[in-house]
Amino acid sequence: MFAYRHRYWIMLLLGSYSYLNTLFAEVYIYYKISAPWYLCLLTMVLLTMAIWETNRLLEVKFNKLLAAKPRWSRLGVFFLAGTLCSIVLGLLLVVLTGKYLAALPGSEFLLAAKLTTMFATRINLFLHIINALFVFISSLQQKEIETEALKRSSVQAQLQAIRNQINPHFLFNNLNVLSGLLVKDNPEANEFVESFASVYRYLLSNQDKELVTVRSEAAFIQPYIFLLQKRFPESLSVSFYIPEEDLNKLIIPGALQMLIENAIKHNIVSRQFPLVIDISVNGNNSLVVSNNLQIKSPVEPSTRIGLNNIKQRYELSTDKTISIKRDDKIFSVYLPLIT
Repeated sequence: MFAYRHRYWIMLLLGSYSYLNTLFAEVYIYYKISAPWYLCLLTMVLLTMAIWETNRLLEVKFNKLLAAKPRWSRLGVFFLAGTLCSIVLGLLLVVLTGKYLAALPGSEFLLAAKLTTMFATRINLFLHIINALFVFISSLQQKEIETEALKRSSVQAQLQAIRNQINPHFLFNNLNVLSGLLVKDNPEANEFVESFASVYRYLLSNQDKELVTVRSEAAFIQPYIFLLQKRFPESLSVSFYIPEEDLNKLIIPGALQMLIENAIKHNIVSRQFPLVIDISVNGNNSLVVSNNLQIKSPVEPSTRIGLNNIKQRYELSTDKTISIKRDDKIFSVYLPLIT
């Protein structure tokens, strides 16, 4: 606080304010001090400046000497040193202005010295109280910053743990399809391998990101859909329509892939019962992934890892959450679009 860059203006205002208080309380009339008003004003302003600047120098000194001591101890010693210095400064200044400039008689000079000493110690006390408030508020703010940093580190760790939940079945299922396509000079096999590489390249390059644009997610999902349609020929249909104005909005990476994989996991996918998945934007600024319900029998137990993964990542990254709607025919997941 003592090193504040605009401190000289504050010193001037504080000294002037103190002088006006003495006028209002009729101190000079009550104590019969005959010093000129301008010398009284000058004394209070100069004394305020001297006490402030002395404390500024003492603060630097004591912060170095008592760096290992508790904060309360440093502030206490600092206050005592400031009080002693303020008394000395007050006496020196009253001698200069009262004895030599105003030429006060003995009894008036003694009374003026007492009043100046009292003023000096009170100004010092006031400045140290304000400084202590500054110190503890600054310390509190620093602790809040450190707490927020720790909280963010914890959130980042949770996000990283969630991102690492990559379904190994995706790799193995596509390798099985690839083994059936790998015939020499087979363009279809080459296209499959390129799409497969494109999907994993996207997953690896975006695994550390909290959010990606819908445009990049849409570009990734096309080769992924190609892989799925090779896995389920004539039994899987994925429609994809997003308006141009929504392509620059943000979602969490990999969400569409996980929802499509989730739909395939829990529903029958066959030529007789094709699975139809629709990806579109609704009027409430959400990306909607819907599929027709044709639950496998027996029902495969759900761990809900996929949906919980998406839900937690949204909550940790955006403070928003997904919503899920289900009826007898349609299952839909609503992903908030972040602007």
